[in-house]
Amino acid sequence: MRRDIIIDTDPGQDDAVAILLALASPELNVLGLTCVAGNVPLERTSYNARQVCELARRSDLPVFAGCDRPMGRGLVTAEHVHGDSGLDGAPLPEPVMPVQSTHAVDFIIDTIRAAAPKTITLCPLGPLTNIATALQRAPDIAERIAQIVLMGGAYFEVGNITPAAEFNIYVDPEAAQLVFASGVDLVVAPLDVTHKALTSPEWSAALRGKNHPICEVVAGWTEFFERFDTEKYGSKGAPLHDPCVIAYLIAPEIFAGRRVNVEIETHSDLTRGMTVSDWWGVTDRPANALFLGSIDAAKYFDLITHRLAQL
Repeated sequence: MRRDIIIDTDPGQDDAVAILLALASPELNVLGLTCVAGNVPLERTSYNARQVCELARRSDLPVFAGCDRPMGRGLVTAEHVHGDSGLDGAPLPEPVMPVQSTHAVDFIIDTIRAAAPKTITLCPLGPLTNIATALQRAPDIAERIAQIVLMGGAYFEVGNITPAAEFNIYVDPEAAQLVFASGVDLVVAPLDVTHKALTSPEWSAALRGKNHPICEVVAGWTEFFERFDTEKYGSKGAPLHDPCVIAYLIAPEIFAGRRVNVEIETHSDLTRGMTVSDWWGVTDRPANALFLGSIDAAKYFDLITHRLAQL
């Protein structure tokens, strides 16, 4: 059976690869893309999402614009990583398909309420503003959601936007706090996993060797954003964060983790946005998430390469 998913996204090159991976995977039925402000402002994320759909020849897939700012603070963006467009690195045509008139949060609520319980998985790839707002407006949907599989947070790898915080959680920690306290079954792909899944010149060459237009675009994207991480971390490649969410749904066996309690720091100037993960079980707080800690990177990149070449 195909798994029904909603991808909540702020594209971002790695978001775009995640979306393409989902659209290339027969195990998944993407019901829609809901866009949120994050890597770039909302107007651009909804634009980018449509570009990705049209690249994949999926102009039938509905794209919804959602929240244009975090729940309780100003927006922080990441053009310094992703470029001014969010998808710098490869030329893409202007999208023709429209943004839907329905707000993303309403689409999430209405779709979950209309479906059989526990049949829809939410896949947030950016800040959790849309997801938290939906849970806040419609608390009844929490028990109907099959699972939330998200990219965000860190424990051993600490922060990538501040010393303590990962970008997605830092942008809207109040939203993250609400999601992590929701009681929904959570799977978290933090930096602890994504920093073990580094792109490389060899992988980029393998993509280009497919002589496939989508593989060419993805190679251009990854070669662009690699420049930031290779300079920052001294590695030969960059973490390909967001496709971990989709890869987990397709091939969970290539990941390993631990069910732990995860709390979100929302107040401290030093650690705001930190995912305080009780990895060693030193508190009596109940586990609320499967926090992934390792990945078979070779199988991960093989999966992405193979699937993208099928689009």
